[in-house]
Amino acid sequence: MAERLQKLIAQAGLASRRQAEKWIEEGRILLNGHLAKLGDRADLSIDQVQVDGQILASAQDKVTVLLNKPRGYVSTLKDPEGRRLVTDLTAAIPQRLFPVGRLDYNTEGLLLLTNDGELAQYISHPSHHVEKTYLVKVRGSLSEKMMKRLERGVELDDGKTAPAKVEKIRTVGSSCWFELTIHEGRNRQVRRMCEILGLSVVRLKRIRLGFLDLKDVMPGRYRCLLDSEIQKLKITK
Repeated sequence: MAERLQKLIAQAGLASRRQAEKWIEEGRILLNGHLAKLGDRADLSIDQVQVDGQILASAQDKVTVLLNKPRGYVSTLKDPEGRRLVTDLTAAIPQRLFPVGRLDYNTEGLLLLTNDGELAQYISHPSHHVEKTYLVKVRGSLSEKMMKRLERGVELDDGKTAPAKVEKIRTVGSSCWFELTIHEGRNRQVRRMCEILGLSVVRLKRIRLGFLDLKDVMPGRYRCLLDSEIQKLKITK
């Protein structure tokens, strides 16, 4: 079904309709290789629309990307403090993506962004037990007793955490590195779990989500997931 160009551009999350109209007037939009005019309509299944040389994909096209989030970005679509957004790193993708869960400002690593609401809901729901593994650096030493507490679950102010998996990596000077695997997604959960044990988190990085990892994805970069990976995610337990 043909829609006005400004509506299609707005649906893709590139601009408001009013801004899109300005872009059309400024000659920044091509329709099937020709300069577009206000009032032009297009059907993205048969027509090609270009915005500043970038082909506009249908807002209905499902896209999921795996981002290696650096520290210093927030996992929201807007920030009242004007901090950098994770979506700034995926701005080249025409679809409007949103983060699946959150990594806080100082946490880095694997973050999915998608416009597939069904997939996002599946991954986020704790009943599906999609595991998330973090590499944690803390000040102090992780004792065997602390490891057992994490593995059994610890009491937080919003209830006891589900059992976690812990693998001690190494102690370097006054700090300790270990891997922590959980399947819940509470706010600042890993940091709070460590704090309840008296451990101060120095660095926190999500290194795996289900079967996905950061292989070949450098900090600040991303890759699109394959259809086979998305289908596998939907049956991950």
